[in-house]
Amino acid sequence: MPRSNYEDEIIISWVELHRDARHLSELLHAKGSWKGIIAITRGGLVPAALVARELDIRLVDTICVTSYLAAEAGKEAQTRSEVKVLKGVVGDGDGYLLIDDLVDSGRTAQVVRQLLPKAYFATLYAKPAGRPIVDTCVKEFKQNKWIYFPWDIEYRFATPIKDGGRAGSGSD
Repeated sequence: MPRSNYEDEIIISWVELHRDARHLSELLHAKGSWKGIIAITRGGLVPAALVARELDIRLVDTICVTSYLAAEAGKEAQTRSEVKVLKGVVGDGDGYLLIDDLVDSGRTAQVVRQLLPKAYFATLYAKPAGRPIVDTCVKEFKQNKWIYFPWDIEYRFATPIKDGGRAGSGSD
């Protein structure tokens, strides 16, 4: 079920994410060589690892930020809070790739961009509010779409309808 502020949801599969990361790697490879990668945690960790492999980059660091408060036990919704930098990196980002999975509202991206103004900022996915902050992305989605990443969801057996399964539930 989509979050209350969202009209619809999109589920990104592992296969799609990997394909999009390879495409992003092609775009980044065409731009030249890089000193290293800075992943924005946590969402940027998996895309950064995939790009590092594709571009044979061995120097991978993280900038650790949080902009959501953890949901209460048993509740799906998270609430936005101020962006906090838990761990930064040295320098202004010159010669580095800054990688994230998604730029949504742009709040986190703005903070990170201010800290690393010379980094080349690349994301797999972007929404209109955050798109102007990044240098490149693979796909753009409408602002009212909630994006589920492969690490956000479980795949499990869906009982066939004739055997008592329900349409759209994905469960017994």
